[in-house]
Amino acid sequence: MNLADSYVIGVDYGTLSGRAVVVRVSDGTELADAAYPYPHAVLTDALPDGGPQLPPDWALQVPRDYVQVLQHAVPEAVRKAGIDPARVVGLATDFTACTMVPVTADGVPLCEQPGFANRPHAYVKLWRHHAAQAQADRINELAAERGESWLSRYGGLVSSEWEFAKGLQVLEEDPEVYAAMEHWVEAADWIVWQLTGSYVRNACTAGYKGIYQDGRYPSADFLAGLNPDFAGFVTDKLEHRIGQLGDSAGTLSAQAAAWTGLPEGIAVAVGNVDAHVTAPAAKAVEPGQMVAIMGTSTCHVMSAEGPADVPGMCGAVDGGIVDGLWGFEAGQSGVGDIFGWFVRTCVPPAYVSAAAERGLDVHQYLTELASRQAIGEHGLLALDWHSGNRSVLVDHELSGVFVGQTLATAPEDMYRALLEATAFGTRVIVEAFRDSGVPVRELTVAGGLLKNRLLMQIYCDVLNMPISVIASEQGPALGSAIHAAVAAGAYPDIRAAAEAMGNVQRNAYLPDPENVRAYQQLFEEYRTLHDYFGRGGNNVMHRLKAMRRAAVAGRTTSPIGVSS
Repeated sequence: MNLADSYVIGVDYGTLSGRAVVVRVSDGTELADAAYPYPHAVLTDALPDGGPQLPPDWALQVPRDYVQVLQHAVPEAVRKAGIDPARVVGLATDFTACTMVPVTADGVPLCEQPGFANRPHAYVKLWRHHAAQAQADRINELAAERGESWLSRYGGLVSSEWEFAKGLQVLEEDPEVYAAMEHWVEAADWIVWQLTGSYVRNACTAGYKGIYQDGRYPSADFLAGLNPDFAGFVTDKLEHRIGQLGDSAGTLSAQAAAWTGLPEGIAVAVGNVDAHVTAPAAKAVEPGQMVAIMGTSTCHVMSAEGPADVPGMCGAVDGGIVDGLWGFEAGQSGVGDIFGWFVRTCVPPAYVSAAAERGLDVHQYLTELASRQAIGEHGLLALDWHSGNRSVLVDHELSGVFVGQTLATAPEDMYRALLEATAFGTRVIVEAFRDSGVPVRELTVAGGLLKNRLLMQIYCDVLNMPISVIASEQGPALGSAIHAAVAAGAYPDIRAAAEAMGNVQRNAYLPDPENVRAYQQLFEEYRTLHDYFGRGGNNVMHRLKAMRRAAVAGRTTSPIGVSS
């Protein structure tokens, strides 16, 4: 293979769109990229063609939107790159996780089957679907009661975002959909199935989201303890051949070649998760190198020599990032989503006009105003739980808080407090790893939010450690391209491909000692609020969520299974 004249395609499936990037195999140069927004975006209120109102905390998607990314973004990226498609030797994808698709035996999503278009449980459950918290609570309680050995691998708590909680919710709220689905498939694997015609379950999501540890899943006896009809969940719906990261899942089918304009028969890599696939792109494949992929949410991934029990992490998986090391994951359910919510709902028209007059978007304008403040000047403290808490509390019943507001509080004050709150949340995660014997010795940031220099400096000062940044605007897509190169045989393993194709700027931000001292005071106050609301001091957030659900249920006239 002539590496200098060979290319690979990485496709990154995010929350709202998919993006394809064309990458040269020899050195990781990104020639062009193209994005395609999902036509149906995220379904939080209703299905595309009506049906019952969706309850709070639901988040669904339409699977055909994912195929359209292949049909539009991939050929457009190749066209913009100006390369001969015949020189493309491999393709790889990454996906948000845990995003689940209920399908028939041959991979057709149930929502596309006759009679199921108006059934919410027949649609894709996006990662941020948090309506299975009650099922997650029961899984955690039973696992703790029985002393299940796998529970400690997940920091003592399984999330409502994951495969088992969401699957149990389907069974208990729409047993007809549960009975009809032949496979409960991660979207990361479903899209590879569409590309190759073969269903291969990737080791990453199986370990982190599917409770697959030491070669096995939770037992049928345990599952029956949750619900007798759930006993066969693993064998009947979930279990399948597992492919290792960087391996080939198969080759591009004729149908997928027609969609993408790429050569039939090229290698397609085993699926992966958007966060984990980014670590090689940032050359962070050695122990202690944490990567924070900051977008709508933030996922923190790193490798270590062996397993460890870290409270509230999202899993420890042998080979979960690179072969030969244990991969760890933690995360924050809302980061960019929180900033976006604030701009949509809390910024007055005068600020929007002022930003437009300056040729700025509202985020840039608020950042500029906030950057003029001294630390603590706004007099505020926030909790970054507007989408619940993934790590370290693993509780999606939690919600956001502002403390210190007065009649003088301005939008830029609140905006900066939210920026700081997400940094404090990351520090809680980093300290949990450190205190568990898995020290973070380097932090690299990837994702869209690294463009905000104020935010990056706040993180640097709050954490009191240098921050490196990935030198790519498409970190997950580049990471997928690296895996495609390995699957195509261009490199022997992920480490070698990462060294040749990865791109990182070391120590792009350095902590300011004076800022570090000031933020230490604020962080101590954050920890007090964090523990008070998150560790049982006051469960008012849970009570408010319950009241909201009851109020919404009182207005709902049809069950969630079938529309009226």
